[in-house]
Amino acid sequence: MSNTTDTLTEVEPRRHSLLVDLVIRLVKEKPLATIGGVIVLVMFITGIFADLAWLGLPEVGLAPYGINEPNLLASLKPPSTQYILGTDLIGRDLFSRMIHGARVSMIVGLAGSGLCVLIAMIIGLVSGFLGGKFDIVMQRIVDAVMCFPPLFLYLTVMAMLGRGLLQVILVLGVSRGIRNSRVVRSAVISIKENVYVEAATAIGAPNRRILFQHILPNIMAPVIIIFTISMGGMILSEATLSFLGFGIPPPTPSWGGMLSGQARTYMLMAPWLAVWPGLALSIAVYGINMLGDGVRDILDPRLRGGLGRYGRVKTKKRQV
Repeated sequence: MSNTTDTLTEVEPRRHSLLVDLVIRLVKEKPLATIGGVIVLVMFITGIFADLAWLGLPEVGLAPYGINEPNLLASLKPPSTQYILGTDLIGRDLFSRMIHGARVSMIVGLAGSGLCVLIAMIIGLVSGFLGGKFDIVMQRIVDAVMCFPPLFLYLTVMAMLGRGLLQVILVLGVSRGIRNSRVVRSAVISIKENVYVEAATAIGAPNRRILFQHILPNIMAPVIIIFTISMGGMILSEATLSFLGFGIPPPTPSWGGMLSGQARTYMLMAPWLAVWPGLALSIAVYGINMLGDGVRDILDPRLRGGLGRYGRVKTKKRQV
């Protein structure tokens, strides 16, 4: 009897949690997405530690000056060692206001995207799963909302609700959630035609169990993608509303609001008034979009191999 060598291919079980595996694959396979993740992380840390007033320590934080500390003797000062990014017309430090503006963008991006995903999931899950007349009525409502240009809809609703952070989050989150419900609905329709959903229906499983145990876990990839992709759009939309005077009211610093008013009037005399907020917006949205693209590529099931996205191949040799 002769010895022969057989090569066996096995799938090594996943040793880490989904989040850890996602980060590892992101670093290894998507360098641009990793850079985007670092940018997003820096923006979040900047916004959180702009000041520690929420801990009862108002004098401690990353911002060297207060956001509303005028100094008329330092009006329109260019960048220097004292004022890193220069000052505005009434002598307020732009660097401090930029740091606090990151907090506004962070809150709008996270809260607005969270509300967007919640609205999209509620409409998309129920409409796609139930179908029939309910689906027809809901989709005609979605069509009606999508007929309006987004900026026109934002300005109209903000004019009725008034300016404020909460109003911006509600308007952007609800509007984008209704539009993105089409993506969730399409995913639900494709999932509910699978054999395991039909089997659960055949044995008499309630709709609630089918939705939360069979359909919802299988549409989490597009839901996560909607969340990451929406963050950049939320930040840009908030900046647009603040630039037009319908967003965050002064004196609260917002990158979009900083591009308006003084920046437009004194742009040629003091270009730093417009350069720094515009550059911060560009870098933040670029980082979020790169991170979202990387997460989409990793979580998209159509890009998975036969072993799955998180399976690893291990080759063994066995003597027979």
